Amino acid sequence: MNTQLISWINSNLGYNISAEYYKKIGLWLDWWRGYCKPFHSFIFNNGKKQFQRDMYTLKMGKKVCEDWASILLNSKTKIVIEDKSANIFVQGEKETGGVLGANGFWVQANRLVEKAFATGTGAVVLHVQNVKTDGGSLEISPEAEIKLNYISADMIIPISVDNGKITEVAFASEFTEKGKKLLKLETHLLDKQGNYVIKYYRFKAANNVLEPAELPQDTVSEINTGCGVPWFSIIEPNIENDVEDNNGLGISVLHGAIDALKAVDLCFNNFCSDYYLGAKKVFMKKDLAETTEDGKTVAPDDVNQQLFMFVKMPIDDKGNQALLQEFNPALRTEENTKGVQSALDYLSFKAGLGNKHYQFNGATAVTATQYTGDKQDLIQNAHKHYIVVEEFMLSLVRAVLHVGKHIMGADFDENTKVEVNFDKSVIIDEAAERLQDQQDVRDGLMAKWEYRVKWYGETKDKAKQIIAEIEDGQQVDLGFEDGG
Repeated sequence: MNTQLISWINSNLGYNISAEYYKKIGLWLDWWRGYCKPFHSFIFNNGKKQFQRDMYTLKMGKKVCEDWASILLNSKTKIVIEDKSANIFVQGEKETGGVLGANGFWVQANRLVEKAFATGTGAVVLHVQNVKTDGGSLEISPEAEIKLNYISADMIIPISVDNGKITEVAFASEFTEKGKKLLKLETHLLDKQGNYVIKYYRFKAANNVLEPAELPQDTVSEINTGCGVPWFSIIEPNIENDVEDNNGLGISVLHGAIDALKAVDLCFNNFCSDYYLGAKKVFMKKDLAETTEDGKTVAPDDVNQQLFMFVKMPIDDKGNQALLQEFNPALRTEENTKGVQSALDYLSFKAGLGNKHYQFNGATAVTATQYTGDKQDLIQNAHKHYIVVEEFMLSLVRAVLHVGKHIMGADFDENTKVEVNFDKSVIIDEAAERLQDQQDVRDGLMAKWEYRVKWYGETKDKAKQIIAEIEDGQQVDLGFEDGG
């Protein structure tokens, strides 16, 4: 985060926002990228020359966040909107269009969850293009378009937080225009009537100095949305933040796992180093070497320059001097493999994925019951995180529906029922649960439409309609057989 930007906000808007927390976010980003210079880069001396080398790394910080994103928001996640017109507006006829489809939501949102779990916070911000305004107030604009921006914690500046919820906020984004680096800033603040007012700023960013720049032509500097519905939706891991002065931002899933990440890379570095240094060495008497015309000493049949070393060979008790001596370093494959696996177990446990999420020991297949039992930590934590992902999704959909209804003039029920159905097959034995639900339907403990809503992602009305059509079809077939 540009500290100059926070200083500008404090000076010009009269706030007192600390920039300290963004140092933590920078550290988490380093581990997410898999390279934290103070840890991964080291200097050593061989007595003659000083060398700098980077440690081998598995880059597990990114893998952890990728896995959480895959578990919580994937292609099987469904948004169920009861009002058909509202559903088409949000996600199209086949759930690949609408506002979400036009903004590549499912791909971008999955990446946002990954980045949010790495940095502690993520946000989707609504922008309305081609909208008509009158003195900063919005008018009905059927030709308007909704654009979604996906922003991670390093570009989010909370201004007001109420009971752990960000209510007023500034979003920043860097971009390049005609070779010049620019910075955009937008603030979402509440006025005295409880309506959100959005203000836009632009800066030239050079040598860590901010210079105000003009907004593009036909771009308004301020919009009064006329409502208290936020044009942004925030997502954070469902973990209590124990870092002081966090500004209301969330905490990374990597925060408590930094030492475990270090352990993984220490073990992996040792594993790779043993192989790198483990090539056969042949020590030979220098008299056996040949000398080229340019004075270079070459061993006979030298196929690998690191294979032969010319040394003064030792003399035994009888006064004989060896001509050649082999040295085959131990690779310690088994010990290194166990070390890496143990470090991965600690990491997956600390990241909330359970202590057996990453297995490279050739473990045999287990039963579904045992598999579910081994993943209890993952199941519990996933269900905990589903709560915040669902809130994030519902908040976003409500904002899209509000803009569509009141600004674009679309005709649908803005307050229609909206549900989010998650794909939980990665954390539970879905086949067993499905069989149990089928048995509940047969026993009359679950309605058929409830089954379809749960497993097919349909609305209640749609499920009842399909069941009626199926049952009508069965009756016709039976009647035809009887008549024949």
